[in-house]
Formats: sequence, structure tokens, C-alpha cells
Amino acid sequence: MLVVGIFFLLIAGILIYRLFYLQVVKFDYYREKANRQYAASQTKPPIAGRGTIYFREKDNQLVSAAVVREGYKVVINPSFIKDPERVYEKISAVIPIDREIFLKKAKKENDAYEEIALRLDFDKAEAIKNLGIDGVNVINDEWRFYPGGNLASHVLGFVGYNENNFGGQYGIEKSYENYLTGNAENAGNSFTDIFLGLGRDIFNFPSDEKEVILTIEPSVQGVLEASLEKVLSQYSGESAGGIILNPKTGKILAMAAKPDFDPNFYSKVENPAIFLNPLVSSIMEVGSSMKPLTISSALDIGSIKPDTTYYDNGYLIIDKARIENYDAKARGKVDMQTVLNESLNTGAVFAMRQLGKENFRNYIADFGLGDKTGIELPDEIKGNIASLNNPREIEYATASFGQGIAPTPLGFAMAFGALANGGYLVQPYIVETTENKPVIKRQVLKNETSEEITRMLVKVVDEALLGGTVRMEHYSIAAKTGTAQIPLQNQKGYSEDYLHTFVGYGPAFDAKFLIFLYLKRPQGVKYAAYSLTPAFMDIMKFLLNYYEIPPDR
Repeated sequence: MLVVGIFFLLIAGILIYRLFYLQVVKFDYYREKANRQYAASQTKPPIAGRGTIYFREKDNQLVSAAVVREGYKVVINPSFIKDPERVYEKISAVIPIDREIFLKKAKKENDAYEEIALRLDFDKAEAIKNLGIDGVNVINDEWRFYPGGNLASHVLGFVGYNENNFGGQYGIEKSYENYLTGNAENAGNSFTDIFLGLGRDIFNFPSDEKEVILTIEPSVQGVLEASLEKVLSQYSGESAGGIILNPKTGKILAMAAKPDFDPNFYSKVENPAIFLNPLVSSIMEVGSSMKPLTISSALDIGSIKPDTTYYDNGYLIIDKARIENYDAKARGKVDMQTVLNESLNTGAVFAMRQLGKENFRNYIADFGLGDKTGIELPDEIKGNIASLNNPREIEYATASFGQGIAPTPLGFAMAFGALANGGYLVQPYIVETTENKPVIKRQVLKNETSEEITRMLVKVVDEALLGGTVRMEHYSIAAKTGTAQIPLQNQKGYSEDYLHTFVGYGPAFDAKFLIFLYLKRPQGVKYAAYSLTPAFMDIMKFLLNYYEIPPDR
């Protein structure tokens, strides 16, 4: 017993001495080393607990749009790696890694933590573990994953770094950052976190994970994106975009712009400007797509009727400036329906003059073209209607046919929606809540005006658009095209490049869908009627069939 007692006392003494050596003598050394390792492990902030973003299909099934995926990452402690070349050869035989980057990290002195491979599955992680290399470890990893790849990337945004700040960047990831993270900012690798995590697992404490359900319907989004890619490729355009929404409720079914990006690999994007959503973060002069707003305003106040006529000389001289029709040809005596059918600039100016400058400015403002829509997406900007603060008539004349004022694409789509829904400017939304009731900002047009301009726009499609060849036998569609010159940057005047727009809704007198499309700087095609009509009609036919909308004629 004495021998056994002396033995245990000796062991205890050794342990006490070792503890004293580590905790007192070498305290500063190990504290610095631990802090360095802890700090290094936190260079990629934890994403655990971040909420999920969903799309919703037409049958109400949820489809994951952004999730947290779990896996493994390979980290090294350079101070334990004696032969970096040999270690590289062993690891690269299992997973692809960049040799130059690995050697650079492996040769760092006084560094206890470097990440060399991320997002590994179980099999790859086990293979690295089984190599048994000193200084090479496999630890748990978590990251944001977007199952749809590029699908709705401008709406979603991504999770990543903005300088030194880690979190949601662009899109819903940014605007709902605080909601999606919940208490994630308090996460760490402390004993308390581990204890609480075990408590949740063992005792089934409720999770604080958040979720955001978007109004985006993935099949509709896919059709829109495919159509934009096709038209962009066909006409070698600089960019293209589109919105599909319910004009009665403001519900966004699809929103896309091309070129776009894959949020899973956002770091590979060379031009960060691509991350901005041009549907809410850019403005554009939409051209003749504006004419229905001008004519409906004049109809609403009673200054014109559909059969009101004027004499078209093919051009006007206003404030010493010459305004021409798109073909500079005179039509003689024509009515307002002809103005829309043949997209006459002189007719839009006539309607504006009948309305009066002050009334025209008030209607444009009431349509919301100079405001933000208030949608839940970040970085939204206001439309620009500042030219209407100038008393010169030329500013009002050009604005009447869509030049000189520049709404955002979403702002213009919502304004056009007032023609489709009885005259109301509706609040758009892209995030579902328990209260998603239509929010009416104001009534811009009388109900009867909305019906009248709709009848006129149906005639545009049935009789004039591509010679009436795209008329749908069993559905009434109201639409208008626009071809606008693009302003020069940082100077007055216009370039020789064009922006094509197309906006329409259907079924016309009980509109379920409004589609807005644009194509910037197309090549080999001059007018939007030729570039965008096929895409619009294909999308509309898909929507009517997909949602099983009964014919209205």
C-alpha cells in the first residue's frame, strides 16, 4: 500500500507540475497561440442557424431556394508540416487543390490555422483523415447553398463578404439579413454554445431558425429566364430583363435579368455590377410603351376620346426641335386608336397637349413613375421625372412618348398595371406573409378609363401588332411595344443604340398576368415588335396554360 501510495503521489506531483508549467510558466505563450488559432477559425463567420429561403410552386409546395448545407473542410497547422511538397502530393491525390496556394499557406511560420479545401462530402473527408498526416485535420463545415444555381439570382443575392463584413449581399439575403440570421451573430465555439446546442438536441428545445417564402414560382421563373436568354442570344443584346406579376394584387411571380450569376460561385464574377438587380436598381426611357399612359390620362380627364382625331403631318416643331414619327411619314387625319396601332409620336404629343402640361405632370406622378415602389428588395432607386419640372413644352412632348423621363422597370410595370386592374396603383410584393392582401396606394384612373384603354390595347394586338398575326383566338391580350433611343452617358443627346420594351396583360378584361420585357442594344433588329413579340406571346401562352385560365372569348 505504501508503494502504491508513493506511486500515486508521484503521478499527482508530475501532473501538478505539468499544469503549473502550462498554466503559469507558459501562460502567455499558450494564450497567444490559442487566441491566434481561435481568431483564425473565425475568419469565416459561422452560418449555422441561418434561415431558409423558399420559392412557392402553384400548388403551394415549397421549393428550397437558399439553404445551409453541411459538410467538411480541410485545415492545416503549418508548424507541424515538415515536407509541404509531399503533403501536397498526398492531399491532391484525393481532392483537387491549387499547388501554389497550398505551398504558400503551408510555409507560413507562427500560423496554426489555414483552410485549404472547403465543402467536402463525407467520403472525401474520410479519405483525407485516413492519410494520417500530422498537421492536417478535417473539421465540420457549413455554407450557403443555392439549389437552383442562377435561378432568380438577382432576387436572392448571396451570402458572402463585403470588405470585412460577412452576411447577406444583394437581394433578399441582404434585405432580410437580420431576420434570417436570428441569433447567429452570437454564435461561437465556446463551452456555452456547445452546452446549449446539446440541450436543444437532447431536450428538443424549439429552434429559432427563420424562413422567408418568396412569391416567385420556380417554373414561371425558369420560363422567363429561358426566354430572356434566347432573345439576348438571338439579337446579341447587351442585357435583357423581365417581370411577371399579378396586376390586381402586386404579387411578383417572376423577376429576372440577363446576364446574371450563380450565387454559389459569386467570387468568380469579375464585374460586381452584375450583382445589382436592374429591375429595381436602374432606370430607363421606355419609349412608346409610355403612350398608353399618356392617352389613358387624357381619356380619364375627358380631353380626348378613342375617336378623337387630329391631322398628322408626320412631324412637329416644338421649341425649335423637330419631333417625328418613327418613320417620319404623315398619316393625315387619324384617331387615337390609330395613334396606338401605328405608335405615332405626334399623336402622343397631341394627347398631352389636350391634357395640359400640369395635368400630364400630375398623372405621371400619380402613376408613381418618379417614386420607389417599396418592394422588399434592397437598393431600389426612384424613377427620374425631373424633366417635367422644366416649363419648356419640349420636355412634356418627349415624355409623352417615353423619352426624357426614366422610371425603373418595376415602377413602370406597376404603373401599367393600373391600366389592367381598374385604375389602381398597387404595392408590389415578393415575400409572402400571412397578411398578403393587396395594398392600394391610390386610384389613378377611373374604372371606365381602365376598360377603355384596355379595349384600345386589345385592338393593338388583334389588328396592328405584326399585322395582327399574333392575335389569340380564345384570349384577349392588351399590349404595347416601345423602341427608345438610349441617352448618351454624361452628356446631352442620344446615341444610335436602342432599348426595346414590351408590356402587356391578359386575359385583358380580367387580367391575371402582366408581363414587362426589355432588351438593351439589340443588333440586327430595329423595332421591339420584331424582337420581343415572340417572347411575350410564348410566355403569355405558357401562363394561361400552366395556370389553367379559361378562355375569355
